[in-house]
Amino acid sequence: MKRVAKYFVFLIAALVLVSCQDNVFFDSQSAVNVHGWSPEDSVDFDVEVNDTNVVYNFLAELRTQIDYPYANTFLFIRTIFPDGSWAQDTLEFPLADETGRWMGRKIGRYVDTRYYFRRNARFPMEGVFRFSITNGMRDSAIVGIKEVGLRIEKHY
Repeated sequence: MKRVAKYFVFLIAALVLVSCQDNVFFDSQSAVNVHGWSPEDSVDFDVEVNDTNVVYNFLAELRTQIDYPYANTFLFIRTIFPDGSWAQDTLEFPLADETGRWMGRKIGRYVDTRYYFRRNARFPMEGVFRFSITNGMRDSAIVGIKEVGLRIEKHY
């Protein structure tokens, strides 16, 4: 009986692993100045697109210190298209709920938070897209953000 249970557990584990789909198209993070992220300092990500038929979800990612003083952060996300045209999103990125509890995953002294800023979207053309993320806060430089990231997932 133990042998059958062992095989059953192995079969379930194998099915779970095989059924997981890797939907990540792009995922990258970049460190910001530890002395403060000023609005003039952009974090840029270049994404090469070869298929305009795939539908994606776009997420901004922030790694903040646990003593970051704000419950949300404003970001400007400029998308520069391969033909040179651009569009800009203003994103209010929530980091804590109304009680002050962090919404992201807490790891030691840091909190990793993701936020969808565009869902079910396609790239309109092939080529290299640049996503330029800047601090949209009123402070001249905000302290407590360690990394900024961009994640693009295939939408199933």
